[in-house]
Amino acid sequence: MPIVVTDIQRADPEVADSLARFGVATVHEAQGRTGLMHQRLRPVWRGAAISGTAVTCTLPPGDNWMIHVAVEQCRPGDILVAAPIAEAHSGYFGDLLATSLQARGVRGLIIDAGCRDVDDLERLGFPVWSRSICAHGTVKETLGDVNVPVSCGETLVRPGDVIVADTDGVVVVPRGTAAATAAAAQARIDKEERSRARYQAGELGLDVNAMRDRLADKGLTYITQADWEAQQ
Repeated sequence: MPIVVTDIQRADPEVADSLARFGVATVHEAQGRTGLMHQRLRPVWRGAAISGTAVTCTLPPGDNWMIHVAVEQCRPGDILVAAPIAEAHSGYFGDLLATSLQARGVRGLIIDAGCRDVDDLERLGFPVWSRSICAHGTVKETLGDVNVPVSCGETLVRPGDVIVADTDGVVVVPRGTAAATAAAAQARIDKEERSRARYQAGELGLDVNAMRDRLADKGLTYITQADWEAQQ
């Protein structure tokens, strides 16, 4: 039976907001290289960087009815995650739905299907990460679900999880580990700043990251050009 869950628990909004400043790559690394959506999901226009709490919906092939249903469940600070139940490339989403979501304070859309009206979306400043861009339209005939766990970009998303998205892609942070991930991301940023200062001072990554002993243990050997030619 198709359902709409109306009272989902969301991650702490301050924690969700904080994750945007770290970016997808850092968040992905900070939580043990997990949660990254498939790289076929790309921003339809460059430059947006967002984070927020997930509202989810499932989509039958070629049918965007449940996006309209999901809009009602969205709150300010949410990101809508739309997952087709089968491979689909139609243009499920365009500027009118973006206008509706934007009016409710939604920060963006992640959809493992097609999107259209890209120029209008960029003018609106509404970010979308999609599998494809396609002008082909959809119908409104078949029901799906709203605010149930979904697989989007081959990654599990539960309602209320944190979504982080930028030019590098999309990563999911489980609601229960969002605070710990934010702390780990900050620690990683601090470490990178220390490394960056050493690089700027002219040090090599081989020394900044203590690689030389490990390379030797793996069998890497340095020889002169003359010795190398003598061995040929």
